[in-house]
Amino acid sequence: MKISGYDIAVVRSGRRTVALEIRPDGTILVRAPYRMPEREIVSFVRSREGWLKTHVKKTEERLAAMEGVPNYTEGELRAIAETALKVIPQRIAHYAPLVGVDYGRITIRCQKTRWGSCSAKGNLNFNCLLMFTPIEVIDSVVVHELCHRLEMNHSERFYREVYRVYPEYDRWNRWLKEHGREIMARVP
Repeated sequence: MKISGYDIAVVRSGRRTVALEIRPDGTILVRAPYRMPEREIVSFVRSREGWLKTHVKKTEERLAAMEGVPNYTEGELRAIAETALKVIPQRIAHYAPLVGVDYGRITIRCQKTRWGSCSAKGNLNFNCLLMFTPIEVIDSVVVHELCHRLEMNHSERFYREVYRVYPEYDRWNRWLKEHGREIMARVP
């Protein structure tokens, strides 16, 4: 669908709200409920033209800067995943008692969109690409996911726990937002 001069893919699902997203590869998505009329989607995108223009420009600049930068090889990704399997569980073991939670299985994957997640059963998943970030970033993601063992949301109570355990969270979360896409963009 073309809206305001942009090619936009619409992904419909059982969600209740509409969201606009620019993927790391520059693709623009609108995530919308199944029953939302097309005219409401168009209106939603048009109401966010300023945001869209700013972020499309930033994405284009980032992609231009990444041009010619080689993708990680399979060997590099395998090696970094092996390192992550040693480092991340140690960080989890350190922070879990500070958060005051237990956890289930720890899984390390190479992902292009997420740094970590926590399931309702307490299983923790982390992106091996975290190994390309400072240790403080790894700690911030670990604490974030462990705090989901207390609150499975991003409420004020959730962030109160994150800051209690890791007061520097904002600084390292900002680092990840500023540099994380460049790291993920090198995954083939």
